[in-house]
Amino acid sequence: MNSQQLEIARRQMVEQQVRAWEVLDDRVLGVIAQVRRELFVPPAFRDVAFADVEIPLGHGQSMLAPKVDGRILQALAVQEGETVLDVGTGSAYLAACLARLAGAVRSVEIFPDLSARAQENVRASGIGGVRIETLDAMLIEETDRYDAIAVTGSLPVYDARFERALKVGGRLFVVVGQQPVMEAMLVRRVAPAEWLRESLFETVVAPLENAPQPSRFVF
Repeated sequence: MNSQQLEIARRQMVEQQVRAWEVLDDRVLGVIAQVRRELFVPPAFRDVAFADVEIPLGHGQSMLAPKVDGRILQALAVQEGETVLDVGTGSAYLAACLARLAGAVRSVEIFPDLSARAQENVRASGIGGVRIETLDAMLIEETDRYDAIAVTGSLPVYDARFERALKVGGRLFVVVGQQPVMEAMLVRRVAPAEWLRESLFETVVAPLENAPQPSRFVF
């Protein structure tokens, strides 16, 4: 695509996919229009960078569809200066969008090659404030640290470690359940020992590596 075709495809993505899926926050729509998604897509898939599809990254991981990124960003409502954690860096596209909204993001990725590629993607985009670490997110045992957390791999069983990492007033996006239907949720920490959970939409997302599995009956 030439530059004009890229911009037409980007506008169509924002208007026909993201906005059409009830993403109406102007800040979110602006960020999705500004962050150059094509720079975060593996070269073999550049022709579908703006399509309404998940894009394979390796290790069974995928870039989320643009409309899902939009719903995550809208639900978290990240503000400038907030402390943000992105779990499951993948291509780093979502981390880059979060950084444009917040200013700085810590992003963790378990696969070293994906982490290295994500670093390259961020450098190519020219977006600052994204700190990528190669780390198993299931080793995180922090409390009262983040204003917003995006968990981009699903949890077959809900794990409270991420909600505990929120500050009071913080928001967590997480997908819970197993195929064929999973539930995307927004969790808000409203008091030191109180969280509210809101169902957002149904989806299917690859599970987070090493996430707890449901108990199996043994006969």
